[in-house]
Amino acid sequence: MVLETSTQARAGPTGYPSQGVISGLIRAIHIAVDIQNIIAELPSRAVSQKAKFAASIKLLRRKRAGEIEAIMNRLHSQAFTEISCLDCGNCCRSLGPRLTDRDVQRIERTLGKTSAEVHDEYLKYDEDNDLVFRSLPCPFLGEDNFCFVYDSRPKACAEYPHSEGRQVRGRLGQLIKNSAYCPAVYRILELLDEELGR
Repeated sequence: MVLETSTQARAGPTGYPSQGVISGLIRAIHIAVDIQNIIAELPSRAVSQKAKFAASIKLLRRKRAGEIEAIMNRLHSQAFTEISCLDCGNCCRSLGPRLTDRDVQRIERTLGKTSAEVHDEYLKYDEDNDLVFRSLPCPFLGEDNFCFVYDSRPKACAEYPHSEGRQVRGRLGQLIKNSAYCPAVYRILELLDEELGR
């Protein structure tokens, strides 16, 4: 429906979509196919690069905290100019965040539901007694990879993939695990490897 509206709005004099719209649609289809191929290959690629990435992180840890933060923030920004979360959404399909009471309260307010309704419909306790979503993909993930509760999403979601900010030094090891799920993290670790001359 949205697609039809956007093409109709830019239709040429014949009533058919203009060449620019067609090119844009073809580019969007290629991106969708490419990202799905990347996601499918990511776990095996991450395993094959694990030792290399671990060595890069070990070298990075030798730097001062402020330098580590600056490097990671720059690499994070660079990777996310190349890879869009809205083209991917793999974290929302494959990883479930551990939810805090505050996370649940924000979701309750956003949905206009009671605590019992949110718990019954969306949540469960896992084997570690952590509160998690009842199923994956995330129940709030749309087909277009937009999050229905984005402004009140869980803290773990907002901070994912943990590749920037003041806490990044303590989470460097987690990036290796996340590289199997997030193409941007994989790219960050590739860039880090290049930066350190490995």
